[in-house]
Amino acid sequence: MQGAMSQLDTFDPKPKSKVQGETKPIQTKISGVQFGEKLPELAKIADKLAVIRSMNTTTAAHEPARYLMSTSYKPIATTRHPGMGSWVHKMLGRIHKELPVAVQVGGGIGPGYLGAEFAPVPVGDPSLGLQNTKSPAYLNDSAFDKRMDLSHSFDSDFRKLAGKNRKVNGYDDLYKDAIHLLRSEDLKAFDISKESDDAKKTYGDSRFGKGCLLARRLVENGVRYVEVSLGSWDHHVDLWTKMGNIGSELDKAAANLIADLSSRGLLKDTLIVIGTEFGRRPEINQNSGRDHHPAAYSCVLAGGPIKGGQVWGKSDADAYRVESDGVTPEDFNATIAVAMGIPHDKEIHSPDGRPFTLGNKGKPITKLV
Repeated sequence: MQGAMSQLDTFDPKPKSKVQGETKPIQTKISGVQFGEKLPELAKIADKLAVIRSMNTTTAAHEPARYLMSTSYKPIATTRHPGMGSWVHKMLGRIHKELPVAVQVGGGIGPGYLGAEFAPVPVGDPSLGLQNTKSPAYLNDSAFDKRMDLSHSFDSDFRKLAGKNRKVNGYDDLYKDAIHLLRSEDLKAFDISKESDDAKKTYGDSRFGKGCLLARRLVENGVRYVEVSLGSWDHHVDLWTKMGNIGSELDKAAANLIADLSSRGLLKDTLIVIGTEFGRRPEINQNSGRDHHPAAYSCVLAGGPIKGGQVWGKSDADAYRVESDGVTPEDFNATIAVAMGIPHDKEIHSPDGRPFTLGNKGKPITKLV
């Protein structure tokens, strides 16, 4: 949820607080637990969700906070850290021999020091799927292969000079993977036009809804990791007007994704994460919005081994500070790692020999998995 989702207006409303604003709380399927009124479908399946209300971070700037949330590390000039999709690729490997390990719909953090071979495949518009995958009529497979051989021969001297340079070899592997994908019969997994009209309607016509539908298609065909971005949560102005649209997009698509995966028997093996870089300040500003607030916010986990129907942690009466069981981005990512079967403290090394782990020094929330 790019832009910083308001905890008070989504997963941690405070009906008795003077700063609650216009969002009315609604009852969920968990006794005594309420969500904001724009999340009625997620409220109905709250028994499948683990809601973390005690997230907190150290920065209120979007890009550094998003980077930390995605990598478990603060950005530094000397090292570019890999995002979660690249970690999954490195630690778990492929399921499908031709489809990618990781896909990002709408952007995200890249492979960092792991190199190009671990980069998630980007999809800009989920309704268009993976673009530029069809060769022109005059270019058959034989002609294509000849062109690739010619390109390879042009590069031969450079390859000799590069030797075993991991970046050069990484791009070689990336090209090979791309060609295998272009020729795969399962490339159709990227085409949501093959879904029924009912399925498209259920997920919604928004880009996020289409992204979640694409995510389901990819997961059921053997893609390990799919990240779908939903931007425009940076509500400094007219929060409650904008929440009507974006809240409904999240609610409809995420709830249906969980229900769809469950009906197909896939939810038990699929981890769902709803995350954001920080929260929003409880005080309402002069523009009917809320400003940045890193001291308390909410995230959600579901599926896989996650024990649903519970709330972890607590914020204070105004959702201003964490009162108990605080969770940092590092803790959150360590929990995700455990849920995916990845040792959160297993070290890998960057090219300059520095050790890194998926969760940095974070501690997993063992009671959720």
